Amino acid sequence: MVNPNIELVVKLEEKIDLLVDRYRAQKEENRLLRDRISELTNQLDEAGSSYTELESSFNKLKVAKTLEASSEDVRETKVKINQIVREIDKCIALLNR
Repeated sequence: MVNPNIELVVKLEEKIDLLVDRYRAQKEENRLLRDRISELTNQLDEAGSSYTELESSFNKLKVAKTLEASSEDVRETKVKINQIVREIDKCIALLNR
């Protein structure tokens, strides 16, 4: 017959071994998760930089589009300027009377 204390010690050793195995597994999982967090943080930083660059390019493009004058716009502007000049000429003529 086996001594009950020995059985208790054996069971305790088995439980300790199980706990050590679980601890090692959790420690490895934590390491992998930390690596993944670091990787995702780097990806997020890169995405943020790309977003900033794209936003800057987009804003420059909007400004360029705003400043770009089509031939129709130029023609309309010339017509309006000519109308204004004619009105000014009429006003000057009236003042000279």
